[in-house]
Amino acid sequence: MEYLKNFYENYDEDGRLLSQHGQVEYITTRKYIDECLAAAGGRHILEVGAGTGRYSVALAKEGYEVTAVELIEHNLELLRQKLDGTESLTAVQGNALDLSRFADDSFDLTLLLGPMYHLYSREDKLLALREAVRVTRRGGYILVAYCMNEPTVIQYVFGLNRLGEVMELDMLTEDWHCISKPKDLFELIRTEEIAELDGELDVSRVKLIATDGATNYLRDYIDKMDAETFARWLDYHLTICERQDLIGASHHTLDILRKN
Repeated sequence: MEYLKNFYENYDEDGRLLSQHGQVEYITTRKYIDECLAAAGGRHILEVGAGTGRYSVALAKEGYEVTAVELIEHNLELLRQKLDGTESLTAVQGNALDLSRFADDSFDLTLLLGPMYHLYSREDKLLALREAVRVTRRGGYILVAYCMNEPTVIQYVFGLNRLGEVMELDMLTEDWHCISKPKDLFELIRTEEIAELDGELDVSRVKLIATDGATNYLRDYIDKMDAETFARWLDYHLTICERQDLIGASHHTLDILRKN
């Protein structure tokens, strides 16, 4: 936890999502959140790993009843500063691995838009997913974000010429899967591993989408786009973000599940 605490106390997550390249991930994620809320027909939302509240606060201000669970106290403080008292939002410190404070079938929509980035064992991943599924009502939706393996190999290992370093540190398997530990902060995954996790749950996959697609490969260029060009890029991205032949190359994905 100390690695995460140090990282998030010095990282501007809001700034990332407000940058032009970060808006692609945010707008895409919100599009599918809104679709799931419309399909679920409910107003009770749980966000586990709410960070500084970029999603939770926005949803609460739109009139949804939101419960935000966040591990890092610094992030909770920033989240609470965004509230004016009119929102129906309860913010609590907690862990994705233990949602025992919540009863079964309590929420129409459960969001895990950060916890899976920082869970390193299959057992912990499954525990977090099972807890999210448990507290979601039948027919409700669980949206889970992941960081993908291949962009790191492409951009970090080769793009930044770090191959020798990661090989020396034994951070790659023979089939080029990154090996992460808590000190590395982010756990990376492949689409087949996500499918295997889903297979252990009482859910049906609705969609697996690329929330940023090719955006982060071009982020310096995208941040310099004029408004019209950026709008065209966003339209292109949203047109192809469900193409399964491109999913694994996206930096971030969103697994959309429905509880059976």
